Amino acid sequence: MQTNSISENITLYYCQGSSDKVYRVAIEPSGPGFVVNFAYGRRGSTMNTGTKTSAPVGFDEAKKIYDGVVKEKTAKGYTPGEDGTPYTQTDNAQRATGIVPQLLNPIDEADIEQFIADDRWWTQEKFDGRRVLVEKRGDTITAINRNGLTTSLPSPILEAVQLLSATNCLLDGEAIGDVYFAFDLLHQDVTDMRASSYAVRHAMLMNLADGVEADGLRYAPAATGASAKRQMLAKLKKAKKEGVVFKESTAPYTPGRPASGGSQVKLKFYATASCIVAKVNGAKRSVAIELIDVKSRVSVGNVTIPPNQAIPTAGQILEVRYLYAYPGGSLYQPVYLGRRDDIRLGDCAMRQLKFKPRAATRRKHFAMLNRRNNSRHNGIAALPFY
Repeated sequence: MQTNSISENITLYYCQGSSDKVYRVAIEPSGPGFVVNFAYGRRGSTMNTGTKTSAPVGFDEAKKIYDGVVKEKTAKGYTPGEDGTPYTQTDNAQRATGIVPQLLNPIDEADIEQFIADDRWWTQEKFDGRRVLVEKRGDTITAINRNGLTTSLPSPILEAVQLLSATNCLLDGEAIGDVYFAFDLLHQDVTDMRASSYAVRHAMLMNLADGVEADGLRYAPAATGASAKRQMLAKLKKAKKEGVVFKESTAPYTPGRPASGGSQVKLKFYATASCIVAKVNGAKRSVAIELIDVKSRVSVGNVTIPPNQAIPTAGQILEVRYLYAYPGGSLYQPVYLGRRDDIRLGDCAMRQLKFKPRAATRRKHFAMLNRRNNSRHNGIAALPFY
């Protein structure tokens, strides 16, 4: 029989790019039972605290909660080692490379003009694929996902990368089917390019990729100057592409995601969300999907799986495109885009969602439209309406 003198605790670390974080979790005696408490924050700073148990529970239940928290954090890359090297002492230790990409923060449509007008910012297509870093070392090609773990790539891409003239290089890009779209060059032979400006890195990438005559590898062109950027934006929208990326041409490559802003930002033309499969809907070719809202999971509806795609299983993560979300989370017009093995469970959160405007907002919208029409009928020149 367990007594309330038993306790257990662990301190986990995560150090990658600009992140240097600590997470502590402990089983602690409380009255007749036990509670599971946690603390987290940047190393050396004041810690935020909380509890996973609203009231004392038995030791076995507390241990189950504790183990679940530790498993979740180590899956995200936290490690007991104080150096914070991700994935040590976990199942992913052999896949960890220590190489992670620079991740982009989103911007709103209203922010576009400032990036178009500023010549320091270049424009590229945002590809609707799988983010992958590709490292070539002699005859060895290693594919690395957004979490820094080794992954796989189709043979046409591997064969095309092998044709690059550089003996050693590190590319950043997106894989779409059997084609890899490279948009950055981080290393070439003995030169680490990360500290160089994006303008320099992109020029060297074009020179390197131009020599490959294979369909499996292409480089992403960049538009510079206001006119060219507007043309690219209009072309991508007309072609119903996923979105656009703005990159500061003078900036170095900084792994990880900044807390806000950054030297690379993205705008999606339509909304997507990474969702968790709750269950397969019987004989139907659809699955129920959920998102995480604080501590619980919330249903956001169902999505149909196309006939040429395998039906995912419960617990897997999917990427879903949708028009907007209703209050409460249900997705309107969801479309299955594919499975994601490079997204962590904790990233499947409600904060991703783009919600349908509230009724008050719609009323204001129509009131503005009516005022505009009335002004026109009264012979008054109307202001542009957006």
